[in-house]
Amino acid sequence: MKPLVQVGQAYMALSEGEEKLRNGLFEEAATSYNRAMTVSKTIPEDEAYDHQGFDALCHSGLSGALVKLEQFKEALASSDIALHYFNRRGELNQEEGKHWINAVRSRAAALEGTGRPEEALKAYQMVSEMIVERKAEMPDKDEQLRIIEQHISRLKSGVSDKKPAGYKAWWEFWS
Repeated sequence: MKPLVQVGQAYMALSEGEEKLRNGLFEEAATSYNRAMTVSKTIPEDEAYDHQGFDALCHSGLSGALVKLEQFKEALASSDIALHYFNRRGELNQEEGKHWINAVRSRAAALEGTGRPEEALKAYQMVSEMIVERKAEMPDKDEQLRIIEQHISRLKSGVSDKKPAGYKAWWEFWS
């Protein structure tokens, strides 16, 4: 198979994954993202093709689908792969920026789902800042910020009430 055909098939599967994710077909979306990465791996390394960047796009979407399927450990691993790429590269263009934000949001939800509220809170705060500071327009930006703020408020109340292991109040030291 010629590399150009493989590239087209990989991007077609990525596009299918994004559409299925938007339509709430999370299992099918995950399958499409995984298929996109499988096809991408058949493209020879010596071709002028950004394998890591493509995988980051796929993992960004895959992590979102896995969160919806409540497969939080897998979602966390997938979002971390995407963020490894995006955090090094920065926002190169409008589309990659959206994927970067989605990966951070998925990471926050995965951290919350795996019982790590302090880390989830920091990730939600980060994604909120990313959305607010984003210069390009995002669809349903206000709704996204409202939902993220709900997560932040809920996590803040839970985190601030929880005392660290071995915590002693100041007066207990003199008792």
